[in-house]
Amino acid sequence: MALSEVLLLKPVGSLGSEGDQVKVRAGYARNFLLPQGLALPVSRANRKHIEALQKARAAREAKELEAAQGVLGQLASVTLVFAVKTGDGGKMFGAVTAAEVATKLAEEGIALERKQVHLPHGSVKGLGKHVAHIKLHSTITHELEFEVVSENPIVVAPVEEESADADDEKRSKRREYKRRPKN
Repeated sequence: MALSEVLLLKPVGSLGSEGDQVKVRAGYARNFLLPQGLALPVSRANRKHIEALQKARAAREAKELEAAQGVLGQLASVTLVFAVKTGDGGKMFGAVTAAEVATKLAEEGIALERKQVHLPHGSVKGLGKHVAHIKLHSTITHELEFEVVSENPIVVAPVEEESADADDEKRSKRREYKRRPKN
């Protein structure tokens, strides 16, 4: 399996950022990276280009870090409350997703992408206080607490208690059904 060494001009998924020198399969470099303008083959002439890209990368990362620290300061003062529709016993209809958290933050004046918001189980399906992990930069994360409340009053349905005799009767019917011969 042939490998090619290329110089990345732009950040590419899990390969790296601009200025990185990586080894990839020859076909991936030839058919995707080079035609898309995402990489250059490594040669003596491109070594100077590597240095220029690394300087640009350092400047870009410093700018992104500064912007992330500014957003972190804004997030510290934000409190989010989601009012959702609920049914009997406070059971939610639907869920609160990362996209909804990002939209609510945008309403507060904080622009984030949905992929920067991480919820523990993908979405929140219960009332109460929850935590979203906000990834602002590779080195900066923030835990944002938010609350999910019911927009209508919660009505608890009365629970009917069945007697032990009724449970025994149900079990015996199940056993009887299982014992029936199949035709």
